[in-house]
Amino acid sequence: MNENITPHPQRLVQQQADSPHILIVGAGVIGLVTAWALLDKGSQIAGALWEFPPAVCGSHVDAVSLEYSKHWCMTAYWAWKEIADDAGLSREAGVRMTQSNFFFPQRLSEDNTKCRKLLNKMTEIAGSGVEGFRHAGAKLAEERGVNPKYEGGIKDGYELSVPVIDTDQAMHWLTNLVLSKGATMTTRTIDTDLLSIEQDLRNEFHADAIVNATGLHGGSLSGDDSCSPLRGALLRVVNDGTTFPKVDAALSISADVSADNEIIFIVPRTDNILLIGGIAQDNQWDLDLTLDTPVVQRMRQRANEFLPGLKNAKLDPAYPLAQGLRPARSKNVRVERELRRSEESSEASRIVHCYGHGGSGWSLSFGCAADVIDLLDEAMQGKEPEAMNYRI
Repeated sequence: MNENITPHPQRLVQQQADSPHILIVGAGVIGLVTAWALLDKGSQIAGALWEFPPAVCGSHVDAVSLEYSKHWCMTAYWAWKEIADDAGLSREAGVRMTQSNFFFPQRLSEDNTKCRKLLNKMTEIAGSGVEGFRHAGAKLAEERGVNPKYEGGIKDGYELSVPVIDTDQAMHWLTNLVLSKGATMTTRTIDTDLLSIEQDLRNEFHADAIVNATGLHGGSLSGDDSCSPLRGALLRVVNDGTTFPKVDAALSISADVSADNEIIFIVPRTDNILLIGGIAQDNQWDLDLTLDTPVVQRMRQRANEFLPGLKNAKLDPAYPLAQGLRPARSKNVRVERELRRSEESSEASRIVHCYGHGGSGWSLSFGCAADVIDLLDEAMQGKEPEAMNYRI
């Protein structure tokens, strides 16, 4: 791994008598990766979990979020890649590298605003150092068995090597890792603004600072009304090469997002299961989708048209439909110190917020954790907090 963390049980830096005590509220991927990074820095961790196990975990398009996300995602890319490149860790954590293919219904060289943005994004990706990048054009569809006439025709495409994570397995691995490094976990329901109970929590857990990594409830614990659940769903089909040619690369197509946020992405997992998605329904709390729900049937039909071999795919009999709530935020991902002041104290709060990642928690995890550590250091040094947009 990089010089600041190790994926092995022993800590990189041992805890000292004066090591800071950090309370992390939330134990999803963001909370666990942050705990890992802090433990290897020598901190002591106590986790107050608002839910255990955590719920299944958006679009971040404003200038602040995009600027941060470019850095966060590359930090996480290299961290997950290092895990995937180690055969033993890859098996334990459920992480491997695979090719991810992106298709477009127009040539990226076309002279219009949309294509220029897409071309600029591709150019940034190509220059970022990611492995396996190739701009193959329309022929990429034929190489991957994708219908070249889908939605008026596929005109362009590129691919790159990316980490594919079995999130169930990785969550189990991350939990065991932080426990082995000395974190303690306490199951607790917290439904109050953290600022109002900050001192009580710090006293109870002997904490020098608090991290709010509660995902879906990040807003309600911070007085932030810009958060909402983003309901998503995926179909799971058997990908063993029996009923259709085995899919060994991730596939997605760029398109104008429909009113229902119905999109196409196809991702092979590490266990002969292919994930087919997807949908993103804002402000939907109910997990009541079934295989017969029209939006789920449309999802399957789109995938069949996009990748014709899937018409013969058989659903995973044990777990055919996965659905969950992603922690969305209308403004941007929030990695920021608490800006408000408590009525009970004249000092700046020592709460650091890290939530609103939508469906990108895994992709941004290590990058966000690094920023959280910097913000914790600032808070414990007594520095005044600054809003995110001032830190760009």
